[in-house]
Amino acid sequence: MSSVERPRVLFYVQHLLGIGHLARASRIVRALSANGFAVTLVTGGMPVDGFPGPGIDHVALPAIAVGDGGFAALVDADGKAVDEAFKADRRDRLIAAYHACRPDIVLIEAFPFGRRQVRFELLPLIDAIEASTPRPLLMTSLRDILQERAKPGRDEETIDLVRRHFDRVLVHGDPGFVRLEDTFPLADAIADRVVYTGLVGAGPATPAAERYDIVVSAGGGAVGAGLVEAALQASERLPDSGRWLVITGPNLPQADFARFAAQAGETVDLVRFRTDFRSLLAAARLSVSQAGYNTVCDVLEAGCGAVLVPFASGGETEQTARAERLERLGRAVVVAEHELSAETMADAISRALCAETEKNVPDLQLDGANRTANILRDLLKGRAAS
Repeated sequence: MSSVERPRVLFYVQHLLGIGHLARASRIVRALSANGFAVTLVTGGMPVDGFPGPGIDHVALPAIAVGDGGFAALVDADGKAVDEAFKADRRDRLIAAYHACRPDIVLIEAFPFGRRQVRFELLPLIDAIEASTPRPLLMTSLRDILQERAKPGRDEETIDLVRRHFDRVLVHGDPGFVRLEDTFPLADAIADRVVYTGLVGAGPATPAAERYDIVVSAGGGAVGAGLVEAALQASERLPDSGRWLVITGPNLPQADFARFAAQAGETVDLVRFRTDFRSLLAAARLSVSQAGYNTVCDVLEAGCGAVLVPFASGGETEQTARAERLERLGRAVVVAEHELSAETMADAISRALCAETEKNVPDLQLDGANRTANILRDLLKGRAAS
């Protein structure tokens, strides 16, 4: 094991659909590196340009994603169903990365609260950790709001794994905004392991020189076509609302992009992607977006108004829970996905713009990446002292 002065961290993250988990993990990894940790990031999802970023030791396992059958059906990079030989190869590579890193701390993103699909490699990794002498600290890196679970027994199994193997549950949220017990009913059973880091923002951005009054973003774009269409129609109903930028996301089908381009009025710029998104928000009056973790952090750091259209298809509850809490704080206007139309979008934007000068809302902890680094270092110092 390394000394406390330059501790080694192995951070495992598996993104399956969007890139939110990978983006948050990358923010944490960069903060750990800047705070004197030697970090190895192990990823298992499809490659994403720009992640994890330069200067980070990165081990990419053979990529998997979700197939057409939903989260239980895993496919490889060619779209073929993952078989037992594929799983065994990934497991062996992960264990080899663990032994090569010889970490002081292992962070596993989401598991055992999520990512059950990769138990085939994570349970053997935990066995390897338990067999190590000295044993590294094991922690889960957890989003602030969890998806509701319908299957009986899942929460009890999670508690059992945490109690037997995990030293801490790092909740990347502000307990004044939402607590783990709000979305995980058995949280009291692991209260002694839970540590809140604050929300993982990327840090304040310098406002862009190119200024837009309203910035509309649809994430990756695969499921954001309805939001984009409603926003474009709303822009026609709000001729005095200023200059608009609509970012469709890189995954929007070309036919939809062409149709939207034909709809865009003179005050609307339509693009697929912008690398300066956070700087654009910092200069904007209003953001219109879904309610994913990283986007909400960016909006909160920018300090602009917000209209949120939380993704709720397929029984998803996380974004709705986040958006509704922000609305209760007076920090956002929410439009439910099933109520989305030109009229409801225009009304929400009008209300958000009117409320812009009236905001008097509590500050939320947004420096979760650096706070995570401080928490980990303190835990290692406490262990060494004992």
